[in-house]
Amino acid sequence: MFFKILVLVSLLAVLAYAQETSFVYNGFKLGELRLDGMAWVTSNGLLNLGYDVKQQMGHAFHPDPVQFKNSPNGSVFSFSTTFVLANQAQYATLRGHGIVFVVAPQRGFPGSLPSQYLGMFNQTNVGDPTNHVFGVELDTIMSTEFQDINDNHVGIDLNGLTSAKSAPAGYYAEGGKFKNLTLISGKAMQVWVDYDGTEKQINVTLAPIKVRKPNTPLLSLTCNLSSIINENMYVGFSSSTGSFGTSHHVLGWSFMVNGKAQALALSQLPKLSQINKKETSKVLTIGLPWVVLLVISMLILSVVYVMRRKRKFAEVLEDWERDYGPHRFKFKDLYIATKGFRNQELLGTGGFGQVYRGILPTSKIEIAVKRVSHESRQGMREFVAEILSIGRLRHRNIVSLLGYCRRKGELLLVYDYMPNGSLDKYLYNQPKVILNWSQRFRVIKGVASGLLYLHEGWEQVVIHRDIKASNILLDADLNGRLGDFGLARLYDHGTDPQTTHVAGTLGYLAPEHMRTGKATRSTDVFAFGVFLLEVTCGRRPVKIRDAEDAILVDWVFSCWDRGAILEARDPKLGAEFVEEEMELVLKLGLMCSHSDPLMRPSMRQVLQYLEGDIPMPELSSIGSRLTFSHHEGFDDLAMPPSSMDKAFPQSSSVVESLLSGGR
Repeated sequence: MFFKILVLVSLLAVLAYAQETSFVYNGFKLGELRLDGMAWVTSNGLLNLGYDVKQQMGHAFHPDPVQFKNSPNGSVFSFSTTFVLANQAQYATLRGHGIVFVVAPQRGFPGSLPSQYLGMFNQTNVGDPTNHVFGVELDTIMSTEFQDINDNHVGIDLNGLTSAKSAPAGYYAEGGKFKNLTLISGKAMQVWVDYDGTEKQINVTLAPIKVRKPNTPLLSLTCNLSSIINENMYVGFSSSTGSFGTSHHVLGWSFMVNGKAQALALSQLPKLSQINKKETSKVLTIGLPWVVLLVISMLILSVVYVMRRKRKFAEVLEDWERDYGPHRFKFKDLYIATKGFRNQELLGTGGFGQVYRGILPTSKIEIAVKRVSHESRQGMREFVAEILSIGRLRHRNIVSLLGYCRRKGELLLVYDYMPNGSLDKYLYNQPKVILNWSQRFRVIKGVASGLLYLHEGWEQVVIHRDIKASNILLDADLNGRLGDFGLARLYDHGTDPQTTHVAGTLGYLAPEHMRTGKATRSTDVFAFGVFLLEVTCGRRPVKIRDAEDAILVDWVFSCWDRGAILEARDPKLGAEFVEEEMELVLKLGLMCSHSDPLMRPSMRQVLQYLEGDIPMPELSSIGSRLTFSHHEGFDDLAMPPSSMDKAFPQSSSVVESLLSGGR
């Protein structure tokens, strides 16, 4: 007796739960269903699944699972559903696929396809018994691969799309007469699906919306759904628009487990006239003007953008520049290379302009771009010609000028990029990296080789006029390269340099240059001598705030004069250096920076001393002056005054302040 009571209580609890599993939608509101694909709800309550969009699908499911069994191996409860739908083709003579009421193990069908698969299956899983899908299809296309009977039918589907039973769309009126219905007519019709869990009977009934439910169902199939429907499942709709686009609309829906689905309040459902119009009036009267306005605005903005961009990258280009085409860079390429000349790419700023790092967009070559004003005392044509003359200098120890670009009021000069920057940052201000003696000696010999090339190895003589540590740049291998040709002067071999303009840096200027303003190869040698002492001693040529030992050349001379020249070395080197090389460089620095230009060696002899090809002369002093114990080989290195003191026209010089090398 107790066992019977317990079973009865359990049965009543199951029935109570099942009776609660019911819902009714007399029209829909946004958020009531779980939608995906082309499913959406209109403002007046229509559920649309595939609204005139080709080859798409949509799904709409009740958000909560429904319990169809009281145990995994139990029998499926009876259930009932009714819904009102209307299907409409985009074209009167063409139609798409249909809509399906489904019971499925999850909301939606991952991996499903549109068209003949109705948004439920694909080629690999259609008909698979593990799908656990029950459906009632209202199809408007005849798919022979699924053995459809025609293009206007209703079918009961079990795990696939080959219907277990199907019939032409229609209903049995009073008196038993069968009347056809066209599913794609756009007219609303009501569908009832009932499953008797005791009799294992599926009934599907169809009728126009204004006709009561017929007594005779359109389809009746005896089938035990226990192997298909799981304990908990989701109920909803799936649709596919097909190749030509079909509108599927659900106006209302009611569902119940273990009971008869509640009748829909037909008077409260969205009106069919709203469907037939397809809301085109709102689209045309409201949407179309906005679309036209948007298109016109976009066109105007595009024209403005193109014009501004064209002005932004505008360049000065004259006919005579055609001869220099290979050396001319496009401003747009340089702008992109330097990321718009942004501050993060700025390498340095000096009196001559700003230098930016860049990467050319096509070749991916790293460059340094200098932006300077192109105001000049010379004509621009002659100026560019002289720029490109220096640009033809090619030596492993000279920073190469790759080309130029003229734009509005500025000139952009493009150089090889030197990743390790200038030498002076490794000598002063507590550098993070200290160059050892071997590295410094290699830089010294490299700069000497580059300067010899300028003086003797090129088609013209190039007087650099600004040799110093800050103008020596280091490449990736810490090789020294001579840069910054902003003060350089050119003249032909066998002619006399003539200029009376003093230019250079305090501490590196030869005495005769200060007096006469004439820049010669010998004045370059003087600056190179100061540079040798600067690199070896780690001190600047002039200490402005320190009266004692203020002049580097004088201080080194005093060390040599008392027989302790190695005391002048950079203390940061410690004991890690080669004494013979150190002494050679210090004495050579004194020799090159001699106050008498006739006592200075040529750059060819300087390089021979550094390479050990010829011995250094013995140094001696008379009072405060440095002399040499022998002059062998000096006759050809000292510049005759008669050849160095003649005037040299300004027109053959590079405009000052414009050619400092890329850093």
